Amino acid sequence: MSKPLESTALAQFVAATTGRNMTRAAHVAVVASVVLMILLSIDPAYDALYFWINALLFACLVFFTFEWVVRLRQAVVVQHVMPYLLSMRGIVDAAGAIAVPLALALGTSPRVAWLLGVVWLLKVIPGIRGLRQLRRVLVQESGPLLSVLVIFLMVLFLASVAAYFLERDVQPATFGSIPAALWWAVTTLTTTGYGDVVPITPLGRIVAAFVMICGLGVFGLWAGILATGFAAETRRDNFLRTWESVSKVPFFAALGPAAIADVTRMLRTMDLPARTTILRKGQVGDCMYFIAAGEVEVDLPGKKVRLGQGAFFGEMALLGNHLRSANIATTRVSKLLVLDLVDFRVLMARHPDLAETIDTEARRRELENR
Repeated sequence: MSKPLESTALAQFVAATTGRNMTRAAHVAVVASVVLMILLSIDPAYDALYFWINALLFACLVFFTFEWVVRLRQAVVVQHVMPYLLSMRGIVDAAGAIAVPLALALGTSPRVAWLLGVVWLLKVIPGIRGLRQLRRVLVQESGPLLSVLVIFLMVLFLASVAAYFLERDVQPATFGSIPAALWWAVTTLTTTGYGDVVPITPLGRIVAAFVMICGLGVFGLWAGILATGFAAETRRDNFLRTWESVSKVPFFAALGPAAIADVTRMLRTMDLPARTTILRKGQVGDCMYFIAAGEVEVDLPGKKVRLGQGAFFGEMALLGNHLRSANIATTRVSKLLVLDLVDFRVLMARHPDLAETIDTEARRRELENR
């Protein structure tokens, strides 16, 4: 039974490693293709490096085609072909593999056809966490954003009609029609006009001032909605990550979902590399730590003790002795959950069973360290 399990684990590890290497290679190919397309647009550089630019772009095309075939094969294996082909990733992969060869087959010059390789740049989007977060924020805040968009369009049209009515006789070339005035309204509402088109009548300038103030308000509303949405989404992600870490700590295993949620709101996560000093002997303690993953080493007089996943430390300074009694450092990459002094007291008051467990463990360690 152990051999099939070991084989499965090895296969999963190899697949994950291969996937990470493919992603890194894809990012390198995207950067290289961007540089090559820039050189493609510079006549002296293209004339001097014609062969190498085309050869390297062809190599990028071969790699992206290979990547598309591999993902398509994986979709066939798991019987997930249509969802993959209709997904954003599938469309980008297909366009990256087909666009340039199709343009060349239709007789487009190579120098123009290679510019279609700009779609390769879209391959980095799935790996950018912030863009996925932005998509969720846009979906969740779509109602307020669309409401502000309606206000923007209303002000835009009303301003263009007012400018057309007030300025058409004195500036017929600029405000001779509502579409012409609409262009002025767009550049004024977005505060990007730079004075290229300016009303000259007193009422026209009042309208322009009103439009500019409205522009600041509209874009301020958009920025505020997106900032609030990002903050809420960030708190949600942090809460979920902390919840996952808390649920893995055996110390909290007996707690129900409501209690875990209560604990999660109090804890903050800390990711540390190996050989990082966490506590120093003699420092004033204001928090305790739970080990969600990794290992730490406690440097006690005459011995060293290692604590692994699920253990906690630093509680002695919160239970009476406010000074740290030992040096503690990570032995490998570790994730810690930090509980501050104020939250520690609140948590102990709400969950007496946890308080008793921590107090018992603290007394046991104190006796061992004597």
